[in-house]
Formats: sequence, structure tokens, C-alpha cells
Amino acid sequence: MNAPAMNFGKVAVLMGGLSAEREISFLSGNGVLAALKSQGVDAHAFDPAERDLSELKKEGFQRCFIALHGRYGEDGTVQGALELLGIPYTGSGVMASSIAIDKTMTKRVWLSEDVPTPAYVLLKQNDLSEKAQTHVLQSLGLPLIVKPAREGSSIGVVKVTEASQLPAALALAAQCDTDILCEQFISGDEVTCPVLGEGESAEALPVIKIVAPAGNYDYQHKYFTNETQYLIPSGLPEAEEKFIQAHVLKAYRVLGCKGWGRVDVMIEAKTRKPYLLEINTSPGMTGHSLVPMSAKAAGMDYEALCIRLLAHASLELTALNEVAP
Repeated sequence: MNAPAMNFGKVAVLMGGLSAEREISFLSGNGVLAALKSQGVDAHAFDPAERDLSELKKEGFQRCFIALHGRYGEDGTVQGALELLGIPYTGSGVMASSIAIDKTMTKRVWLSEDVPTPAYVLLKQNDLSEKAQTHVLQSLGLPLIVKPAREGSSIGVVKVTEASQLPAALALAAQCDTDILCEQFISGDEVTCPVLGEGESAEALPVIKIVAPAGNYDYQHKYFTNETQYLIPSGLPEAEEKFIQAHVLKAYRVLGCKGWGRVDVMIEAKTRKPYLLEINTSPGMTGHSLVPMSAKAAGMDYEALCIRLLAHASLELTALNEVAP
């Protein structure tokens, strides 16, 4: 696929933004920007935290590559604004984005469709009482995971191994979100699996096994150290990898995702049952990011991946108009 032949027009790479992942978004966005320019695309950086989105229309941008992470970029808000502006964008639409950013809502949909995900208890920022904490401990046991329901990059995530640690973990998560997700801890292999495409034509890329120092795959080990190992090929038995890919594809499709995404999975050590944790609809594109790593293993380099994603930029409203009577 030749970039100039695609006639993308003037392209905005949305990066930065207002979320707690602003720093990572710049790393992703600048990588995408350089890749698109190297392929002859008329691409420009655009930070929605510093410029009004209406300028996209005024300045003649014809497509947007969303390299924003977290709130106001991955949660349906910028997608909705671009729908109103009539500018096609990469990745999932408004509804899929807004559900996927919310780990609790994602779990509710997945459980209704028999997609395996760890048990959970949802707490509210204004009710972290002893009674609520007792309910969490009785429901989930120890260890357990506490995380903000709508943050990414492991921000605010704590593994609780003793009951005495729970109040501090909840307080930390409450600084990030009004909804706090307490989740059953699954002991075993940590893997991730990217997806490209839409609907029945969506395809799962190779699974990556993540081996973090002391099993702690936190913000620092995700982006700023070289201590984490990423195994691709994953080393999993072929049948097990295909089983995980099938679950991931189902999870992606039932949420209505499109363009691309990445699903994080824990494989329970004793049973080898996969439990899906969450889905990222605007995954990282940094030097440590996993979608480019998996795509490369499938024979697609970083530049080709960026071009593919941009080529599939779309509007949901356009699709609705095409099938309207």
C-alpha cells in the first residue's frame, strides 16, 4: 500500500491531551508522526489540550490519527467531537471507546457474552467504609487488585496482599477516579494480544508473553526501563495461543471495536484458563509498545502499521448513512 496513492490529504496526529497519560501520548504521537511523514503523508502534530478541536476543520485536516491515551482521547469524547466535525479518525467509535475505557462496564458486557474475566467488586469514591472493605475481602479474598476503573498504563494500580494494605490502595485509586475496581487476582502468565480490523474480518496478531521484574508490570516497567522481557513467539503451546486469540477476538467484537485494539490477559497457572482483564482501544505506539512488536512478528513494520491504521480511519455516522433507507 503506497501512502501517496491513498490520498490521505492533510492528517492530524492527535497527541498529548488532558489525561494522566499525556507524557506517554507524546511518545506515541511523535513516533506515529515520524512514521507517517517518512511515507510521504502530510501529517502534523495536534495537541487538543492546547488547541481547540474546531481548528481541525478550519485548517483543512481530512483525517485524524488518534494517538491520545486515557480520558478525553480514548473514552469516546474526542471521537464524538470528530463525528460532529465530519473528520474520519482511527480506531473505535464513540460507544465502543466509552465502554472499553471503563473496566467495570467492559466486564459487564464480557460476562453477559461468556467472555472470561476475573471476579470483581465496584466501590465508589464516596463509600470506602469498613463495611465496604469487608465486603471486598469476603468476596474476592487475598491477594486482590485495586485499580481506578477508567485509567490506563497501570496508573493507580495496587496489588493488595494483606487486609491492612487495602485502605491505602483504595485511597490511591480514589485520587484517580470516582469508580474503584477491586478485582480477583489471577496468578499465572501475563500475556497480551493485539487485534486489527473490524467485525468478522478482524484478526488477532501474535500473543506476547510479558515477564516483568518480580511480576510487577507497572508504569515504570512499561515505558522507562529495559528490565521487562517480551517474549514473541510467546512460548505458549500453539493450541493455547489460538484459544487465547479466539477469546480476544470475541471480546473485541462484542464491544463493537474497530481499527485496532489490544487485550490484556492473565492465564491461571493451575488451570491454564485465560482471564481477560481489559481492552485498550488506543494502544501505545512508543518504543516499548506491544502492538508494533506483535505486528512486526507478523511481518508488518511500524510504518506499515501506521499506514494501515490511517487507511482505515472512518466515521460511524457515514456508515449509518450508507445503510439508511
